[in-house]
Amino acid sequence: MSKAIYSSGDVFADRRADYARQLDQSGDPAAASELMEQALELAPEWAAGWDLLGNYHEKAGNISAAIGAWRRLEALDDHGVFGARLKLAAHNAGAAGQGTAVGYVEALFDQYAAKFEQSLVGKLGYKVPELLDEIVNQEMARLGIERFGRAIDLGCGTGLMGQRLRGKVDHLEGVDISAAMIAETARKGIYDKLEKAELVEALNRCDRDTDLLTAADVLIYCGAIEPVLSAMMPALQPGGLVAFSLEAHDGPEAVFLRPSLRYAHGIEATRTALVAAGFSILRYETAELRMDRGAPITGILVVAQKPQHSMTAANDVGMDGDVAA
Repeated sequence: MSKAIYSSGDVFADRRADYARQLDQSGDPAAASELMEQALELAPEWAAGWDLLGNYHEKAGNISAAIGAWRRLEALDDHGVFGARLKLAAHNAGAAGQGTAVGYVEALFDQYAAKFEQSLVGKLGYKVPELLDEIVNQEMARLGIERFGRAIDLGCGTGLMGQRLRGKVDHLEGVDISAAMIAETARKGIYDKLEKAELVEALNRCDRDTDLLTAADVLIYCGAIEPVLSAMMPALQPGGLVAFSLEAHDGPEAVFLRPSLRYAHGIEATRTALVAAGFSILRYETAELRMDRGAPITGILVVAQKPQHSMTAANDVGMDGDVAA
């Protein structure tokens, strides 16, 4: 996070922190944590320093010390930009809270915007927009939909999903929590309208005039999916579609927070939540979404429809994506 390089205000603390970063980069996080502790003795109110210390301890395998650093960080970081609460929750040392950790996610993507595509697509093999677009196209053909009148790309980022939607949408809007992401995508001229907002907040302002909602690699930062689905339903016209991705897990939990600070959603629990929200499930598939720390991330790809009539029953669907009545 960019704020982690800000000065502590003490030249000697900064110098120790610089040496600590060098030690961490050379593969010695334990030594880095020792030097970072010395820096924080000189600048005990430096929130970014406590974030660095916690991360070094975590890398060194000293989780109890990391938790202690993150607790101090949580007390100092009023806006939550360093994600201390999430880090504590990921290590079973606290609750993550409800919904999106706005301060953390906004700060994360503000600093990530300039290198987002290079890192995600170039290095991590990110392919969610491609995969979602493919199944949306297939469902358009099956349903006889030639174009969408209005679509909203939630968490639009730098426009990777929007680029694929542009040719089949008359009016395309993008919503993102990060001003830097909005600025990056605005240069490309993909969207008819861009808005900086948290996605549930943006959905709650929508009229019932949206034909398509997409959320590519976005709901992994939102926690429980039910509030998002509840906000999506009234934003859609009858017959409107939603298409989104999630990181998946096979366990009994509906959702849990990974050490990556991204949420993984249960395969069966998500299906149940869609039906409970009133959606008809058109496609429900698992796929490899990208790589993370050298390992593939398995996710869920969903296309669902708001029924044309309130009494329309939701379809069940097999994991291969074939719709069954």
